[in-house]
Amino acid sequence: MLENKKDGSRMLLFQDDGGGMSPEKIRHCMSLGYSAKSKVKNAIGQYGNGFKTSTMRLGADVLVFSRSCSNEERSLTQSIGMLSYTFLKSTGKDDIIVPMIDYEKRQAWNRKVRTTLGDWYTSLQTIIQWSPYSNEAELLQEFSAINEQGTRIVIYNLWEDEQGQLELDFDADVNDIQIRGVNRDEKSSLMAKQFPNSKHFFTYRHSLRTYASILYLRVPYDFRMILRGKEIEHHNIINDMMLKNQVTYKPVMSNGYPNDTDMVANVTVGFVKDAKHHVPIQGFNVYHRNRLIKPFWRVWTLPGSQGRGIIGVLEVNFVEPAHDKQDFERTNSLSRLEARLILMQKKYWSENCHRIGYGGNRAKKSSGTRDTGSSPEDTPHTVPSLYRPSKSCEKSNYLQISQDAEILHSGSNHKIRKTRMSPLDMSTQFSSRQMAQQTAEKSAKTVKSARSVRRSLSYISDDSDTEIAGTASRPIYNIINTPERTFNNTSFHLLPSNGVTRTERMTTRSKSKEETVKNNGDGGTIEDPETIIKQLKDENSSLKERMLKMEESILKELQAEQEKNKCLLERAENAQAQLETAKKALEALKNAFSEEIRRREQEEQDLRNKLKEASCTIQDLTEQLSAAARRNCRRKS
Repeated sequence: MLENKKDGSRMLLFQDDGGGMSPEKIRHCMSLGYSAKSKVKNAIGQYGNGFKTSTMRLGADVLVFSRSCSNEERSLTQSIGMLSYTFLKSTGKDDIIVPMIDYEKRQAWNRKVRTTLGDWYTSLQTIIQWSPYSNEAELLQEFSAINEQGTRIVIYNLWEDEQGQLELDFDADVNDIQIRGVNRDEKSSLMAKQFPNSKHFFTYRHSLRTYASILYLRVPYDFRMILRGKEIEHHNIINDMMLKNQVTYKPVMSNGYPNDTDMVANVTVGFVKDAKHHVPIQGFNVYHRNRLIKPFWRVWTLPGSQGRGIIGVLEVNFVEPAHDKQDFERTNSLSRLEARLILMQKKYWSENCHRIGYGGNRAKKSSGTRDTGSSPEDTPHTVPSLYRPSKSCEKSNYLQISQDAEILHSGSNHKIRKTRMSPLDMSTQFSSRQMAQQTAEKSAKTVKSARSVRRSLSYISDDSDTEIAGTASRPIYNIINTPERTFNNTSFHLLPSNGVTRTERMTTRSKSKEETVKNNGDGGTIEDPETIIKQLKDENSSLKERMLKMEESILKELQAEQEKNKCLLERAENAQAQLETAKKALEALKNAFSEEIRRREQEEQDLRNKLKEASCTIQDLTEQLSAAARRNCRRKS
């Protein structure tokens, strides 16, 4: 930070000890749309607008001092250039005028004139009038901070916010430059102090020191960054992780192979060391050619605590960054990368979340299925209290039902359909049914045929006084749960509780059963109930497998359609973005050509004026010479 000597305002200073810029290069740097790297892929400075847009975002005016010893000039040169919005607006200039002056060192520093000495002095006076410096000596004094070569950039008239304060805060930390506003709140500052392993997440949005410390993935041994007199310590986000896991991502293209060897990304994922405190941190730090493009990119955006505490670091050189180097172009490669990072984070969360005190999703999903996923058929049938048997008569009721089920039907054409039941309900129902079966075998030596179970049950009672319409295909386990129901053709009757005792009903049923056995003879082959249950279970599992396969195929088709739709939308967005970029580039090219044409026309006009002046001078000299010659001739004569 510097102080403006004219008005006492604060200024920004950026300085490096690089190669500097020659007079030709500094003009290219401060011209809109010029780039010598427009055909070089993935190079910084491709579009020729970065310096202008970035400096104008920070302040209204910028002054550039650069010293270079280049092979082009074959001598030591230094240049001063000014790009001033204040100057252009105050003077009402329609064109962008960038005053520049150059010096060249032979034995001492001398003015280097490109057009005329008058133009050189005009540029000098403009710079002095609209810059923080009062004379040429103060301007040249700035070069004393530059050794043999380098560049010094001064940005002044910094922008202010709505409250009239500078957008940049120089007072919060004497060794830092911060941004005021919503990115810097008291909660983030407190959490950064409370959780030192997570401070970069809480402060990178407003602290230049924090952001610069993670800006590069790797730093050369001879490279240093100094902010307000204190060196910036490089920080690797991987050092903030615990329970680290490394995954190699190789995107597969349409032909099945990567386009080049750079299409590989080594992803390091893990929990931040403060994750045991359940801090709200997650995201991937994505680098492109060693430079940070997307800090703490949150790809898994589900609400709640899922994914919390997981951070990652990766370098992707196969995805194109945007113009401002703060995001990536929305391409298919980026979409695939995003989808893969989501899967990585979900897998890591499901395998490790319990290790820092979070509960997994699997238990929740299984419990949710038990609570809400049961169908009405899986719910035990409830018998009204009027007909529900008491515990004392439960055994006799089971005997009654078992005997009803063992009646062999000879004249009835009604059949009972197989009812598919879940294994849990079937096992529960079968336990009750087995107990009734065992009791029936002890009391009455009869056989139960599988064929008789699949047929309709018929029972005729002369004492019935209540009739409820029903269907003959009612599941067997409902009959067991309502033991006092009997079937009569397609209707079944509820036996009254008064008038006929339970013993008499049992006697009547036993007689009916014996008569039926005598009439029909052998009831057929005897099948074990375990076999029937096993068959039903097999059918149930096969149906579930078929349903799962159908569901998977439908989901795959739906996902494929969604991917196609997403790709089409991305292509449309990319095409629109490319069109906008092309329009901007064309507009910048038009402006550059127009400026160049005007400059050349002005030079041509100046040369014509000089030629005209020279012609007049030559004509005057010729006339004077002729007059002198005539006078000499007269003297001799």
